[in-house]
Amino acid sequence: MQDNLINTEKKAQRAVLVCVDTGEYDAQRSLDELEELAKTAGAETIARVIQKRPAYESGTCIGTGRLEELAGLVKNEDIDIVIFDCELTATQTRNIEDTLNVHTIDRTTLILDIFAQHARTREGRLQVEIAQYKYRLARLAGMGVKLSRLGGGIGTRGPGETKLETDKRHVRTRIAALTEELKEIEKRRDLHRARRKKDGVLTAAIVGYTNVGKSTLLNTLTEAGVLAEDKLFATLETTSRAILLPDGRSVTLIDTVGLVRRLPHGLVEAFKSTLEETSSADVIIHVTDASSDECAEKAQATLSLLDELGCAGIPVITVLNKCDLVPEIDLDSISGDSTLVKMSAKKAIGIDELLKAITSALPETSRRGRYLLPYAQAGLVNKILEDGKVFSQEYKPDGIEIDALVAVNKLYLLDAYSI
Repeated sequence: MQDNLINTEKKAQRAVLVCVDTGEYDAQRSLDELEELAKTAGAETIARVIQKRPAYESGTCIGTGRLEELAGLVKNEDIDIVIFDCELTATQTRNIEDTLNVHTIDRTTLILDIFAQHARTREGRLQVEIAQYKYRLARLAGMGVKLSRLGGGIGTRGPGETKLETDKRHVRTRIAALTEELKEIEKRRDLHRARRKKDGVLTAAIVGYTNVGKSTLLNTLTEAGVLAEDKLFATLETTSRAILLPDGRSVTLIDTVGLVRRLPHGLVEAFKSTLEETSSADVIIHVTDASSDECAEKAQATLSLLDELGCAGIPVITVLNKCDLVPEIDLDSISGDSTLVKMSAKKAIGIDELLKAITSALPETSRRGRYLLPYAQAGLVNKILEDGKVFSQEYKPDGIEIDALVAVNKLYLLDAYSI
């Protein structure tokens, strides 16, 4: 009976990673990240190839000799896919595939594939599809002779339009349609954002490099059930959950898409509407992986993007996550002007310290206090409840004793009754 069972487990694709080291960046670290990206996409890295060159070879990216060596490796190791740690032109991709006789992609295509796998909401899928079409549009001209032939046969002939022109027109039309649909979603998001501001809802955006534990932190704080995996780009859409702070106020936490080294500009543009939640937040929770050798470098990359998004002036709390995995942390290289909190989101260590830091960083919109209201002023309780909260009230001979969270603009009504 056991022999008749069908194994439905998907076999990981065998991959070779290729990097041309021109000195622009740390090739080894970039390949480490590419290997993590490949793993997230479902590929197993069998080998890594690095070639030092002053510049990329125009026809094949790497030199002819190294390409022949790579062809031998691909054949001997039964490789399914070759992934280049740079952006390939359509001509380079075609030339490489002709030599290797195996599917070849670049870093951007890999990231787009991961985004496509993880996009779950309509907005996320639209953003991914727009990015894919824009990437494809720039490469149509080099994708083969077949794309530049005239259409033939009944119903396919146009007014002298080539196949390449038809494809470009179709892609541009599709991009325009998707963009319009995305704008409608963004309008609704803007309305929700404006309503939160109008209603005095406090927000805290969780930002940081991909795979540093942002979703795990959100789950720990709110039990939101957001996907939290040891993979890059596990979160692509914005998730919002409210939590109660020690002073009685409520704050809405917003989880955002993770960042990655050398994230293609087109992808940053595509996900700008998601990241824009950060620029309207009252406080930013910047999560870092304290156990990473590149903690300081990645933290600086995140802070630079926040500046680009217009987040200057918003209080930042830097969370040194996974601090239980490292004995010592160089705080000076990470802190900047932000407040630092050491914690482990997975083990729920440092949660109280983080909540206190959020409370201190948020603008004072309300204040908690105890008051004894004369019975003649009992109507003040309703005034408090309009935009505040009453935690307890006790009827005493000389009035109503309450423990309440009162909006700052109404404190003057209660000053005389404070106890």
